[in-house]
Amino acid sequence: MKTDISRKRINKLALPALIAGVAEPLLSITDTAIIGNIEHNAIESLAAVGIVGAFISMLIWVFGQIRSAISSIVSQYLGANKLEEIKSLPAQAIAIVVLVSFFVIAISYPFSREIFQFYNASGSILEYCISYYNIRIIGFPLSLYTFAIFGIFRGLQNTFYPMIIAITGAVLNIVLDYVFVYGIDGLVPAMYIEGAAYASVIAQIVMALLSTILLLKKTSIPLKIVLPIHPEIKRLIGMILNLFVRTLALNLALYLGTSYATAYGKEYIAAYTIGLNLWLLGAFMIDGYSSVGNILSGKLLGQKDYKTLIKLNKKLVKYAFVLGLSFIGLGLLLYKPIGLLFTKEPSVLDQFYTVFWVILLMQPLCAITFIFDGTFKGMGEMKYLRNVLIFATTIGFIPTLLLFDYLSFKLYAIWIAFTIWMFYRGIFLYFKFYRKFSPLAQKQ
Repeated sequence: MKTDISRKRINKLALPALIAGVAEPLLSITDTAIIGNIEHNAIESLAAVGIVGAFISMLIWVFGQIRSAISSIVSQYLGANKLEEIKSLPAQAIAIVVLVSFFVIAISYPFSREIFQFYNASGSILEYCISYYNIRIIGFPLSLYTFAIFGIFRGLQNTFYPMIIAITGAVLNIVLDYVFVYGIDGLVPAMYIEGAAYASVIAQIVMALLSTILLLKKTSIPLKIVLPIHPEIKRLIGMILNLFVRTLALNLALYLGTSYATAYGKEYIAAYTIGLNLWLLGAFMIDGYSSVGNILSGKLLGQKDYKTLIKLNKKLVKYAFVLGLSFIGLGLLLYKPIGLLFTKEPSVLDQFYTVFWVILLMQPLCAITFIFDGTFKGMGEMKYLRNVLIFATTIGFIPTLLLFDYLSFKLYAIWIAFTIWMFYRGIFLYFKFYRKFSPLAQKQ
């Protein structure tokens, strides 16, 4: 049966995935906006949320790659009409990644002070980082668990249930943020930055529970672990390891950006935190269409329908580019109000407004890169993705950052480096995709 890649079908998959993808950055953005407007030590608290957010995002991206690996394998088996053969795989994969998450907590929790000193945090910012992180990290296994179930749904060509789960978590987090951060007279004390952390953890608990219920009730995929170990576990672990190394390189760039911004001063890291959260929001929104590449490319590869695979990629690139342009338009229209949403501190706003236009202009480039990124994940091309990211970070991001930092460009140095980084990532994936699949499509 030929795979439908009509605009209606693409949007039916992309729009729910877009909404679901916004959930994770929305948790951080909510924390950022609410913390940035508290009465006590707002700049220091905002800086701490940014530093910890960067580190936790690194952990989630490094270990959350199970979503793409599971989605790739499930979609390929679905395309080959062999879904029954991998029913035991997801539960085994989830068990592995959750056990790993507990190990990460065990080795990071006792050393939270040293971790954030490594990010150049000191004084009150460091103390806020430690208190915020030691609560937020409790939700780490729940995030990975939920990500893995999202991967199962994606492999089954279903983005609707992840959307429901994500909306529930995001709305709950916003409500609890207001309650726990600011407090309710006579009922709930104001907990400030710690309240934001508690709100995130509770939202993650609810999302994990809802994920479990929907998977068991709406699919035939079990969560009971059965032996023997599935033969595809080896390939799955190989994908995860390649994505693990790739994401380490990705997060090296994020670490350097956060570290340099912190070293410039508290106003700079606070402004960088706002910009980074907005950049991530754009990335996760584009992920709606990128996830269609992830979902359908695996299925098309399983069917060996290379002509349709190329047509799909061209459509997704066009849609993502338009979405990237719309981000520019909306950002320019709301340039000042966006900054004021996060903070009223003039020194922070000055730094944010100075570089926000760079973040906006790179959105179409990011959009195209993310489409190819999702497509390669869906096809299981994790090794090539790993090599491209390592090259983009070591040859693109780091030299650019060092050069413009030497020239005292400060926040400009960071965002110019990110732009070069995205260009390298996109251009190599583009040429690899068409060099590999254009000849195969011509033979059909």
